[in-house]
Amino acid sequence: MLFPIDFKSDTVTKPSEEMRRAMYEAEVGDDVYGEDPTVRRLEEKTAEITGKEEALFVASGTMGNLTSLLTHCGRGDGVILGALSHIYNYEGGGMSALGGLFPLLADDSSGILSPQEITALCLPRNVHHSPAKLLCLENTHNKCGGVAVPVESFENVVKQAREIHLPIHLDGARLFNAALAWGVDIKAFSSLVDSVQICLSKGLGAPIGSMICASKAFIDKARHWRKKLGGGMRQAGIVAAAGLYALEHNIERLADDHKHAQLIASVLEEAGLNVERKGRQTNMVFFSLPEQGPDAHSLIQSCAERGVYFTAMGARRLRLVTHLDVSQEQALRGAEIIVEEVRKI
Repeated sequence: MLFPIDFKSDTVTKPSEEMRRAMYEAEVGDDVYGEDPTVRRLEEKTAEITGKEEALFVASGTMGNLTSLLTHCGRGDGVILGALSHIYNYEGGGMSALGGLFPLLADDSSGILSPQEITALCLPRNVHHSPAKLLCLENTHNKCGGVAVPVESFENVVKQAREIHLPIHLDGARLFNAALAWGVDIKAFSSLVDSVQICLSKGLGAPIGSMICASKAFIDKARHWRKKLGGGMRQAGIVAAAGLYALEHNIERLADDHKHAQLIASVLEEAGLNVERKGRQTNMVFFSLPEQGPDAHSLIQSCAERGVYFTAMGARRLRLVTHLDVSQEQALRGAEIIVEEVRKI
């Protein structure tokens, strides 16, 4: 079936029959008591993949990031993070509302913060300042176009943070996309940070769940924070089984999503649309509409009437995301319909 073609996000995927079977057949127990064997297998596998001592299964990426920040910091502490970061823009202000944490914003318009700016935000101890206690990075960077931060740039920032004794949390919701884009093992990024959050429900295609990976001491503390946040699930093996299936079957196929995104970008560019081309891109396509013509809302509405769905990131900036439920044929046809509607309105 060609329609609908849903480019809103890679979170819209449906479990395959094989994934559903794995969920149905999952061996379960009470995870709050540490008795769910499928959850334990998922946590062990993710810890091994990321090169960390242990991992913790949580309900979502937002919960994973928030749990990690609360584990790292105390009330009133400052957290250095990008002004365009997902944690700052799209997680409901949880770090402040629930953790009393103060955002110290830096320029991440390139996809990553500069070492110099990180140092500048680490102000001398003074009763007037919220002390910087944590650095947050993001890879791939959503709002910057799904750009995959290069290993060298990532290493330079980490090196600077280490020199000033600043712990690092990585929002790696799409870290497998970043690693694949640069042809490196995921450990090239995850091994450099103190904690990392990885989403199972984005490009990997699971219906729910994220992982926090870190040291054993960190995960022990994070498990307590997960409980405080209401994230202690019982027979969670049913959904953990989907995550295990995703890790075993859906990592390498992310390359198809990247290829389909480039196909879409090429079609839009050939039609004269302004497609963002910065850095190493992955499964997202950002483009802008000309000032003379339809705005984002009008285009989204007209395309939705033809079964093509995507997201506005501003009055004239739009985002399309490819995923395992978008075939090459759908990617091509969806891009063609967008071009047709731009010309029509």
